[in-house]
Amino acid sequence: MKYREVNPDYFARRGLRRYAGVWSLWALGVGAVISGDFFGWNFGLGVGGFGGLAIATAIVAVMYLGLCFSIAEMSPALPHTGGAYSFGRTALGPWGGFITGLAENIEYVLTPAVIVVGIGGYMGAVVNSLFGLTIPAPVWWLIFYALFVGLNLAGAEITFKFSVLITLLALGILLVFWIGAIPHFSWDLALNIAPEAGQSRWLPFGWLGVAQALPFAIWFYLAIEQLPLAAEESSNPQRDMPKALLWGILTLIVASVLTLFLNAGIAPGAAAVGQSDEPLLLAFTTIFGSGIGASLLALVAVAGLVASFHTIIYAYGRNIYSLSRSGYFPNWLSVTLPRRRTPHIALLAGAVIGYCVALLIEFGKDWFGGAAVPVGAALLSMAVFGAVIAYVMQMIAFVQLRRRFPHIERPYRSRLGNAGAIVAGVIALITLVFLFLNADYRVGIYGCALWFAAGLLYFALIGRRRMVYSPEEDFAVRQGPPSES
Repeated sequence: MKYREVNPDYFARRGLRRYAGVWSLWALGVGAVISGDFFGWNFGLGVGGFGGLAIATAIVAVMYLGLCFSIAEMSPALPHTGGAYSFGRTALGPWGGFITGLAENIEYVLTPAVIVVGIGGYMGAVVNSLFGLTIPAPVWWLIFYALFVGLNLAGAEITFKFSVLITLLALGILLVFWIGAIPHFSWDLALNIAPEAGQSRWLPFGWLGVAQALPFAIWFYLAIEQLPLAAEESSNPQRDMPKALLWGILTLIVASVLTLFLNAGIAPGAAAVGQSDEPLLLAFTTIFGSGIGASLLALVAVAGLVASFHTIIYAYGRNIYSLSRSGYFPNWLSVTLPRRRTPHIALLAGAVIGYCVALLIEFGKDWFGGAAVPVGAALLSMAVFGAVIAYVMQMIAFVQLRRRFPHIERPYRSRLGNAGAIVAGVIALITLVFLFLNADYRVGIYGCALWFAAGLLYFALIGRRRMVYSPEEDFAVRQGPPSES
């Protein structure tokens, strides 16, 4: 590793602004995930059936509890924008930090691409129903990327305020759905996927279906772990970060159970819901009838997707910003707007990559097994690839931080301890292996592996020779904040 001297104005050109309180952080975490209740999770029905996805969701909930309790301890102890990268950097050295940060980069750049495909599906169905117009999905993707990258460029205060508003609206929409769906729930509809020979209606594809459903169950929770990226924009990260994380995961567990049962068990049933790009629209049609009313409700339902789209754009912007500020990525990516203090280049770069990957899958479907493979499901598996690698690295970092750095101040200590981190890490590792089971999405996983390998090669040849003493690097080198050196 080689650290280099930078100009006095280097960090002045890369400043952030503190604003977020506990409820802003809660909304950032829940909002990042809430789209998983509107779109994405349902593809797990097609590979695991209702029972397979239910079991997979329970397993994944255990993983995220271990993950969130561990991050709730690490984040206030290392309150840097680098988040997961800074945990890995301090505990496992520069390579550990870069591997963790690069895995999160894949996750956060691809996740908005998954969500914008869902937005395109809902918007296309609504506009076609109301006006008889057919607008190509990539046009919708471009419109929403432009809108919400622009909103994130407007500044942290507007970003967090909008996050609170849109997250509460999304939860309100889900509440309307849950209440309206209860009278329509039927076990026959939830279990209407024809079982393979020798299998049951509960597990129509057997235990292999449970394994294949794990990546889709993750969509109920994926991105709650982005909260530490807001540490340098939080008013009091030591106090607020643990509260936001733990209240956030509780909110998401409740939402996942209600959505899984009620959306799968309402007409037209799990078989159709498992193939849909707009599962909530199917449910609203059953509850309120077809026509303009259902279409307008579906339009409102886009708010759930927008909540996650907006907040994960924030996440990839801060991830690219922190890795660039430290020298792992090219330094020019971390420059911020002088007045608004937002990493505009990082936000634009992530949008371009995500949009191009979505286009590549849309127009290269033959590589993914033809038109029968949903673009959103393929992208989802690719995003989960990056996520579970980052989870494994963070859980190793948690154990190592407790072992190697017992002296650093920990405003919050995980009640699950090392055991919770180890269980979460093992589940994440198993999920990584199971990602390769589905041949339809394997090409996308291989593409992510090449992305990952290219990043490692860049760091080996260039990045590690251009390091900068950012707050994360300074903490790791000193093995604590400056006052402890």
